[in-house]
Amino acid sequence: MGRQLLDAAQRRDWLRLICSENVGPITFRQLINRYGSASGALDALPELARRGGLQRPIRIGSADQAERDLERIAALGARLTAYGEEGYPPLLREIDSAPPLLCLKGDLSLLSLPAVAIVGARNASALGRKFARQLAAELAHDGFLIVSGLARGIDTAAHEASLKSGTAAVVAGGIDIIYPPENGELHREIGERGVLVAECLPGTVPKAEHFPRRNRLIAGICYGTVVVEAALRSGSLITARIAAEQGREVFAVPGSPLDPRSEGANKLLREGATLITSAADVTEQLRPMIGRPINVNEDMMREEDELTAGYAPSGRERDLIVELLGPTPVDLDDLIRESGLKPPIVIAIVLELELAGLVKRHRRSQISLSEM
Repeated sequence: MGRQLLDAAQRRDWLRLICSENVGPITFRQLINRYGSASGALDALPELARRGGLQRPIRIGSADQAERDLERIAALGARLTAYGEEGYPPLLREIDSAPPLLCLKGDLSLLSLPAVAIVGARNASALGRKFARQLAAELAHDGFLIVSGLARGIDTAAHEASLKSGTAAVVAGGIDIIYPPENGELHREIGERGVLVAECLPGTVPKAEHFPRRNRLIAGICYGTVVVEAALRSGSLITARIAAEQGREVFAVPGSPLDPRSEGANKLLREGATLITSAADVTEQLRPMIGRPINVNEDMMREEDELTAGYAPSGRERDLIVELLGPTPVDLDDLIRESGLKPPIVIAIVLELELAGLVKRHRRSQISLSEM
């Protein structure tokens, strides 16, 4: 089973906390750091949400439902792996929105390999699929785990070519939900010979909002992301943008300017992505990065060392932060600077407002008022 940091009760409470209303990965981490445990955070949620302005009781994850979810995960032959436990993808722990829990099924040892994402168009051309297969096979042979999203087209080609050597499919819904339907056999084979990765619990049918969250995991697991073919408005470009924001390498395969499926990759090249025509181009860029120290602690990443459970922001301080916020995302650092308040106070206020559903977090530590 490998190293486990949580006992059964703690794992249940972690699951309850992340399933509670308005608790995302960043909020989860702050709550754990502030109260020392998921159990303590669960006890504190009602008062925090009330102080943030929620006019009704906050919805907290049910203990009975968490037990049922854990039983269902075990029945699927999967495992709910916590941040910091063996099997949790090492590089993923570096991103600020790292999921506290991942549902994993298959050969978890594959996730310790250096990983490369290969993504692209669902309606990929024959040449695009051929190149994706060639690239995936050669990179897998060189010792890389090939990561993709199990979608049609380029994703499917990359998974199929690397199945024997090592592939990971990051799915948008639950690991038991087959999507798209025609990839049912590939889904089964990856769950047996590769590894399936999901942030959502089993039974979750993928919705539009799940795919950007899935894409951040694909980018976060990997040293670099390769875009083979992509339209200008595509999920592959979202994955590439997230990879760049996370400080990872972005590669793109050039294509014909007459083919709309190449417009996205060509745009990435104009914006500074590394042009590749072979697997060697990728390995040459990534090899020096492999084995570098992971820039996180062994526990949940403690960023707010001064934040203490005993401090309750005043109404005046809370009103000041709300006044400074608007519908346009603002950096947390700018919010701290413009408010003149100490960082722990601003962080505490934002936490309360988020639990009340009044503010929304964005990538790159940005915050805005929620749409009401």
